[in-house]
Amino acid sequence: MDHAKPALSVIIPAHNEAGLIGPCLDALLASDWAGGGVEVIVVANGCTDATVPEAETRRAPTEARGWHLQVLDLAQGSKPGALNAGERAATGRVLAYLDADVEVTPPLLAQIAQVLSGTDPAYASGQVIIPPPQTAFSRTYARFYRQVPFFHHGVPGCGFFAMNRSARARWDDWPGIISDDTFARLNFAPQERTAVKAGYRWPLVEGFGALVKVRRRQDRGVAELAEAYPALLANDDSRPSGRDWIIGAARRAPLAFLAYVAVALAVRMGKGSGEWTRGR
Repeated sequence: MDHAKPALSVIIPAHNEAGLIGPCLDALLASDWAGGGVEVIVVANGCTDATVPEAETRRAPTEARGWHLQVLDLAQGSKPGALNAGERAATGRVLAYLDADVEVTPPLLAQIAQVLSGTDPAYASGQVIIPPPQTAFSRTYARFYRQVPFFHHGVPGCGFFAMNRSARARWDDWPGIISDDTFARLNFAPQERTAVKAGYRWPLVEGFGALVKVRRRQDRGVAELAEAYPALLANDDSRPSGRDWIIGAARRAPLAFLAYVAVALAVRMGKGSGEWTRGR
């Protein structure tokens, strides 16, 4: 493989992802890739665990596939900084961005590369698969959360998204904001975004407290984006909402609806610490 110009660069920011980065890379290596080459760039940022050595254990199987693996070890914990560093190292014609706790399905990379092979600016992602959580509360919550229109209309792009080089030229460095995936998605009009058929596994955090922290962080991210980049909101997808949708969803999964409401009420009643937490 020509390492200088692979078809696809996969950038994986990783902050203390030991135990997760290995399975993430294993899923990539199980991809049905038919040509063009792949480079994988793990950007460990501010890690105090075994993220870096765990990623390095996948170097041999990556090279056995004819792919190239880079593991960057940054002292500062910053996802935007990790994205910027990963892009500076990337040489692929298509740039894919993957969270370290997300696992792609085998067909995803090939489908993404195909739809982004043109020269016009284009953005793509796959179908979000929320696997069954381990804890009882998160399992109940997930039964309602899977119904949320965000996952079924447009191209959500949470946890995994990709774009070609002309698309990435829409902005300079990644800004220091919480919701980088929303920022990226809304830099493109709906007709510039494509959802391929293949999916990726996007896990929920485990337990009531963790769900509250994550939902609070998500809300802060949305508010921050609306304040800093209000013009981007015009690119959002239209989705069902309002009383009728809520009533229908609650009837389909009443206990799950109560779990969802409990998390939402806890978010409104409390205040976040402002510290980093996983983005689900």
